[in-house]
Amino acid sequence: MLRSLIGGLALSLAAIMPAAAQDEAATPDAGGAPILTVLTSGAPQTQLMALILTRASAAEGVPVRILLCDAAGDLALAEPPEAATAPLAPRGMSPHGLLSALVDQGVTVQVCAIYLPNTTHDADDLIDGVSVATPPEIAAVMADPATRFFTF
Repeated sequence: MLRSLIGGLALSLAAIMPAAAQDEAATPDAGGAPILTVLTSGAPQTQLMALILTRASAAEGVPVRILLCDAAGDLALAEPPEAATAPLAPRGMSPHGLLSALVDQGVTVQVCAIYLPNTTHDADDLIDGVSVATPPEIAAVMADPATRFFTF
């Protein structure tokens, strides 16, 4: 009888343990794993959708960070190209306007380390609150196994 009881207890624990681990995995700490959005596209619709998804993640309490490289770096300029400020359907938002709002909300937004040296711009041309990322800084974010990153 004691063996039956111990065997039943062991089976019960075996059934409970995976469920407990699954519940723990389904409940991320501090709003979820951090997200790094790497945006390189110069296409306004792609830029806006990437920023909309990043904003939605932040609204869910997920820590987010945005890295702008190549043509997308132009979004961080105080005086961006006209395509970055043109309102898009259905809500009339522009990529530059949404990026500025995210900066105002405290989202970390950076341009790639090689963006400015490969343009005619310098750090003074960037929106207040946008900085230049360093490779070691971004490498550390990417190396963190908790970070999820999305490229657009």
